Amino acid sequence: MNYTPINQWAEDDRPREKFLLKGKSSLSDSELLAILIGSGSRNESAVQLCQRILASTNNNLNQLGKLSIAQLTQFKGIGEAKAISIAAALELGRRRRLEDAQELSKITSSKAVFEIMQPIIGELAHEEFWVLYLNNSNKIIHKSQLSKGGITGTTVDSRIIFKTAFEHNATSIILTHNHPSGKLLPSDSDKEITKKLKLAGQQLDVLVLDHIIITEVGFYSFNDEGMF
Repeated sequence: MNYTPINQWAEDDRPREKFLLKGKSSLSDSELLAILIGSGSRNESAVQLCQRILASTNNNLNQLGKLSIAQLTQFKGIGEAKAISIAAALELGRRRRLEDAQELSKITSSKAVFEIMQPIIGELAHEEFWVLYLNNSNKIIHKSQLSKGGITGTTVDSRIIFKTAFEHNATSIILTHNHPSGKLLPSDSDKEITKKLKLAGQQLDVLVLDHIIITEVGFYSFNDEGMF
């Protein structure tokens, strides 16, 4: 591999200088990562090293964010400090997305729910079941995790769901959980739980507006699909 140190590149090709001269949007993902790690190895520039790391995840930043510190340090030229810098930057990006989503506090569509919940559960390796509690204006007044690790009739307790609704004076709720497998279609258990909670809500005057299945890149809405 032909290797020319970054400090010998043309000034407008160096990541930091390029950032200042042309703006952050002009940099590739590998160049932005190179700024984070600062240096490469004896035989590889920081940009080339970051290109190789990204290539291992098919140039997918979400996949990169799932790599552990141990996995990142498997790349020659990436020590623990650099690995932590990469992981910390990606975590900040995830939190930024979450804060942006939380500003969409009024629920106007199933996509709005996806935008709020994807940063929370969309990339998890296990299932979690969450409930969004809404007021009369369809604004979220509370959200909480109901179960973790799987969804069965025993882990979804309708008493807890509606007790929480009364505590927060919620007039409606939206059910949501993730499918780590990436499959969007609801299981028989998903359908049974939805039917059970919808009926309970009708009796208690707390409407169940939707049940939304979240994956890393998409969602399935029971309401949109005519399941309500």
